[in-house]
Amino acid sequence: MLSQVVQNALNDQINYELTSSYSYLAMSAYCELHNFLGCARWLRIQSEEEYKHGMKIYNFMLARNCQVHLREIDAQPTDYGSVVGVFEKALEQETSVTRRIEELYELAFKERAFAELVQLQWFITEQVEEERTARDVLAKFRMVQDDPPALLDLDRELGARVPGADGLEAAAE
Repeated sequence: MLSQVVQNALNDQINYELTSSYSYLAMSAYCELHNFLGCARWLRIQSEEEYKHGMKIYNFMLARNCQVHLREIDAQPTDYGSVVGVFEKALEQETSVTRRIEELYELAFKERAFAELVQLQWFITEQVEEERTARDVLAKFRMVQDDPPALLDLDRELGARVPGADGLEAAAE
């Protein structure tokens, strides 16, 4: 049986992943409102990924016979100032998730929750990719600045993202 402290931390992480999903959905709405439809699509897919991350922990906890406590999700911002502001927020969010996953891993190690360590290893690997991707997209937006043709090309590039290309469907089951 998992210690209560690990169960509480996993429940907190479920909430954080679902909050991240909600946050990306808000960012998507901002981009769509400002006619960055490719960015909106990319962010909506990112929202779905974060939801799947939350469900991965949810399913894991149930498999370990632990009680899941779903908590309230706070309202998200509706104005990011610019599309660059959206992706600055996305990178900030991903670095925060990474920090939380690392703290959760450390807690599981201290509590000798070995199955959880194995499960969390997937999240650590995933976060390396998530941060790199957010950093790369933000760098591209900073490079193109306010060049309309370049912004349109970047928006089109982001809109070509294919959901499920990373295999998360199977991971969340």
